[in-house]
Amino acid sequence: MSISLQLHHLERPGYTIDLFIPNAQEVQDNYFRQKQQQEETPFPHWTKLWPAALAMSDFIHQHPELVQNKNVLELAAGLGLPSFIAARYASTVCCSDYLEKAVATMARSAQHLQLSNVTSRLLDWHHLPDDLTADVLLLSDINYDPDKFIQLYQVLQRVLQQGTLILLTTPQRLMAKPFIEKLLPFCKQQHEIDVEHQQQHTAISLLLLQLQA
Repeated sequence: MSISLQLHHLERPGYTIDLFIPNAQEVQDNYFRQKQQQEETPFPHWTKLWPAALAMSDFIHQHPELVQNKNVLELAAGLGLPSFIAARYASTVCCSDYLEKAVATMARSAQHLQLSNVTSRLLDWHHLPDDLTADVLLLSDINYDPDKFIQLYQVLQRVLQQGTLILLTTPQRLMAKPFIEKLLPFCKQQHEIDVEHQQQHTAISLLLLQLQA
């Protein structure tokens, strides 16, 4: 079932950007309709602009040298905001998600923004291609399901072994603390960011992870 997309003008500290976002009421109605029909359907997390994505986008805008002239990959990108901010400085950006609707929405935003260095790709971090590489990996708010923490940690280890720099943003969830603590040996920098969006404040942790020499 199709969902209407609305072009939103986002104003952040120091920059602005336009982004296609699904109609929130339609998303909610479709989800509950599918649940009532007992259809297998994932919760549409991707349709919302989350504080962790805003924190990463703001940080990239403030520190463009992290992605300058680099090949950047974003996994579980949802609406793709961090990818689009990174594209202002990076050589190439691949924004990806495991849901076709998310990928199609990101592609439409990239086309609207005339970002010729951006590709939108269907990727599931549970089953990444062996030849997939990047200089920088962006991950925002992906550590919300404890049942997947072990596999997610293995994926991050594999990426770190390739020499990739990982930027990870996460809300400060108590249940995710053990997962984050396992990553601290790879942490080059850690920042605590207060994100203001829609008159709400959210505390976000940002980690820069890289295999230590």
